[in-house]
Amino acid sequence: MIHLSGSLAFDRIMTFPGHFEEHILPEKLHFLNVSFPIDRLEEKMGGTAGNIAYSLSLLKERSAVYGSVGKDFTGYGRRLASMGIDLSGVKVDEEDFTACCYIMTDKSSNQINAFSPSAMKNPVFPEKTPLLAEGDWGLVAPGNVDDMVNFPAYYREKGIPYIFDPGQQITVLGGEQLASGLTGAHVLIGNDYEIQRVENITGLSREEILDRVEFLIITFGGKGSTILHRGVKPYDIPAVPATTVSDPTGAGDAYRAGLLKGLHSGMGMAFSARLGAVLASFCVEQYGTQLHRFTMEEFRQRYEASFGPMPMLK
Repeated sequence: MIHLSGSLAFDRIMTFPGHFEEHILPEKLHFLNVSFPIDRLEEKMGGTAGNIAYSLSLLKERSAVYGSVGKDFTGYGRRLASMGIDLSGVKVDEEDFTACCYIMTDKSSNQINAFSPSAMKNPVFPEKTPLLAEGDWGLVAPGNVDDMVNFPAYYREKGIPYIFDPGQQITVLGGEQLASGLTGAHVLIGNDYEIQRVENITGLSREEILDRVEFLIITFGGKGSTILHRGVKPYDIPAVPATTVSDPTGAGDAYRAGLLKGLHSGMGMAFSARLGAVLASFCVEQYGTQLHRFTMEEFRQRYEASFGPMPMLK
């Protein structure tokens, strides 16, 4: 089983038909007052834990989700449950709404996000404690701050390998909690900006981070990702070409799902990251985070077009 703690949210996805940089004056950042007209708005089911669980289900992988939701979650929950995703770790707040993320993307795939946590302010641990078994994996994604501190400690105590993915909660967590969460993780993952923020906030150098985690994975969007391991030359994973790029939202979560699938199957880090790159390419082809679909044969063909023969997965 793969255990996923993080957000369950609705995404309101907007498209700006221009470039943010053309409308933001660097010398006026202290007095920012700007409006972006959008030409598309859609509401989708999302959130870090929900997105990753969805993509894992496409790879025939079982997962359990842990997070707090609101009174409007019924339809979303029914959809996840129909995919075989375990929702026993989800706590419902009947007095509040499910978290909502407002995402605006420009023509260069740059994004500006606003996030309302709503019910996510309620931690689920230890009320919703994972029942762990040998061979299980955990992933701690952006979500309730208390859960992002407590789940890593729980996995370390139980000897379960986990991925620490602080993402949008880096600043909220602060240095001490970030350092605690990543220490002992099998993987710390984030984009290049996020990892730089982790270094700045914790005061840890990249070398010191690699003393605390087994692997550090830095993602670069359409430029691929890099795997770092103490004493080993960094290994680059190229992005997999998509047939078309409709929306980059959720590509990082799809990458994490592929990564987890490989690791849970007992595969090496490089192969697992390649699975993530393939899955991300399917995600960006759709306008939304949980709309991509494929057969395992289609997945294999796309993998082999970029990386050669694909080993059998469990």
